[in-house]
Amino acid sequence: MSREEKGISASELEIMRALWSAGRAMNMGEIREALAYTGWDPSTIKTLVTRLVKKGELVQTRIKVYYYEPTVTREEYGSAAAKKLAEKVYGGGLAKLFVSFVEGGEFSQSEIEELREILERAKGD
Repeated sequence: MSREEKGISASELEIMRALWSAGRAMNMGEIREALAYTGWDPSTIKTLVTRLVKKGELVQTRIKVYYYEPTVTREEYGSAAAKKLAEKVYGGGLAKLFVSFVEGGEFSQSEIEELREILERAKGD
């Protein structure tokens, strides 16, 4: 089963967000502290981290205690998730997914300008 087929649950995504935000490997205590706002029991956090390691989304390194680090960046995950959503909803049409956001009024004027610049750069490549 590939990484995309396994997927990341909403709760597991909270773990990933904490690690991405930290920008470094974190030990279990640091992860629990970063997720204090959730009110989750420490055993729940440990279970979620263990699942992410088994799925290959986190790598663990032992330096006195285990430290956990994502194997994928936020951007890589976001890109894969967008492709998966486009496939699920539009049969793979990323342009259709993009248009649905634009027509839905989801972008501010500054975001539209930023997207225009990104598309122009892509067009030049």
